[in-house]
Amino acid sequence: RNYYGGNWASFSFSGLLSWIKENQQKTDLSDDCEDWRKLILEDEEAIPLSRKDKTIQHVEDFCFGDQDSAEGVEEAGALPKLPVFGASGAQEVSAGLEKECPAVQSPCSDTEPEGATEGSGAGPTPGSETSPGESPVQPEHTEAAPAETASQEPKKVTYSQIVREGRRFNIDLVSKLLFSRGLLIDLLIKSNVSRYAEFKNATRILAFRKGKVEQVPCSRADVFNSKQLTMVEKRMLMKFLTFCLDYEQHPEEYQEHESSTFAQFLQTRMLTPSLQHFILHSIAMVSETQGTTLEGLQATKKFLQCLGRYGNTPFLFPLYGQGEIPQCFCRLCAVFGGIYCLRHPVRCLVVDRASGRCKAIVDHFGQRISANYFIVEDSYLSEGTCTNVCYRQISRAVLITDQSLLNTDSEQQVSLVTVPPVALGSPAVCVIELCSSTMTCMKDTYLVHLTCPSTQTAREDLEPVVQKLFNVNAEKETENEELEKPRVLWAVYFNMRDSSGVEKDSYDGLPSNVYVCSGPDSALGNDCAVKQAESIFQDMFPTEEFCPPPPNPEDIIYDENEIEPEESALSNSAEAKPESSAEESNSGEGAAVTKE
Repeated sequence: RNYYGGNWASFSFSGLLSWIKENQQKTDLSDDCEDWRKLILEDEEAIPLSRKDKTIQHVEDFCFGDQDSAEGVEEAGALPKLPVFGASGAQEVSAGLEKECPAVQSPCSDTEPEGATEGSGAGPTPGSETSPGESPVQPEHTEAAPAETASQEPKKVTYSQIVREGRRFNIDLVSKLLFSRGLLIDLLIKSNVSRYAEFKNATRILAFRKGKVEQVPCSRADVFNSKQLTMVEKRMLMKFLTFCLDYEQHPEEYQEHESSTFAQFLQTRMLTPSLQHFILHSIAMVSETQGTTLEGLQATKKFLQCLGRYGNTPFLFPLYGQGEIPQCFCRLCAVFGGIYCLRHPVRCLVVDRASGRCKAIVDHFGQRISANYFIVEDSYLSEGTCTNVCYRQISRAVLITDQSLLNTDSEQQVSLVTVPPVALGSPAVCVIELCSSTMTCMKDTYLVHLTCPSTQTAREDLEPVVQKLFNVNAEKETENEELEKPRVLWAVYFNMRDSSGVEKDSYDGLPSNVYVCSGPDSALGNDCAVKQAESIFQDMFPTEEFCPPPPNPEDIIYDENEIEPEESALSNSAEAKPESSAEESNSGEGAAVTKE
């Protein structure tokens, strides 16, 4: 690939259009040049790798405006001498350049001072939560501009504007939020990777009930300030949430319901239907038909424990999109000598017949790279290796809309909605709505992500939910402006492979020192990826600490034997430029190496 992160990547709008075009092409790449097979010795055998990523299927995109008007329109803000990250077919941005020149990724022109203020503002930093005796972290101020009054006509955004402002979009292939006390936040703090990223609070949890979107009270203050709950309901809700925080101490309250679903358990707790809906779909977020009582109690407790660390909801979202997270780890890796190669295909794994261990890889230059351990993402494995693997699928949709699902005084809201199953047998759908201050979309638009486990194609799974929440007609038809749904300007549907539950034994013929990591899963959080990374690391290096805190540069003590060669190399470089290494001379334009 020519972009970071695989299926965890983020794209500009033009980059996503290129990605869509690539994945809609059905042509498979034939191995027209098999010179690399000559490099395999008699006592070795090769395990060929896949030439094409087959993890994305059923890609369908729709424009609900005048697409012809965008012909000839170019992306604004392009800097000719600087590379563009995210566009498939464009050059990549080096790790250091992205933070030194933030305008490359999301330029802030004079027409949008609010975006500049909000994007550069200090959002909550993991590790800086409030503790006794300290001043609390101030949440990001998201109301830099006065909100439009109800009497003002909303600005109509055209498709040509979206194309022109395409660099303001950072569209994630996978949609997730970070639990404020989740494994990924803990890892970001421990490893100090959090210094490379900024985060914004998810500002509200919404519910879709009886055809309407309404806000869910989460914290104690929200509950008692809520106008949609009666005083009796407020007491009921607080009593139940207090029980969930230490439910392990009261097994008599739930043991006889352990074989029941969480939905059935809630019906025994003297809760009104609206409270049951809020708890099941918006707080616990477990399946109505499959989520057990214990799963529901555990999920509710996790939700409540994450409240208040950085804001009034349990969730954080990284500015510039989820695709920033893998890049942040790459930056720290680069500081300590790691190299990330783009546009550098690998042809095969080389296995020693005698030991059965993998000893090297062969790239598309015919270059052998030897190592003791090899970590490969599932999508690189060929169909022959994955014969016995049964994959799940994720249904995804990304929408660009003209207004929020629930309009309030502030336009800058990050919202989470769980839509219950629209039909028997269909899954619940997780909806994340992002505003422009997350630096993922242009002003006057919202970026909406829909995700659920697949039962059909992504469009078949998600289009019924889109039609319930949004207006998909090209022109506004509703007379009542207050009740009007947000209008969809552009949409894409696609299915993504979920390989998170596949055991290594399921793959045929993989050596013991080859480790397989999965792509994204369908869960809202990132715990699965963190657990998998730590498990692979501990298998390789059982005595080492996983992602230890890096030393400060000024605390590093160099050995004298290491310093002397460096000093001599520096003195020689003043006289003559060093020759390129063999790897650099072989790579040509086919691989890009990013180092800090």
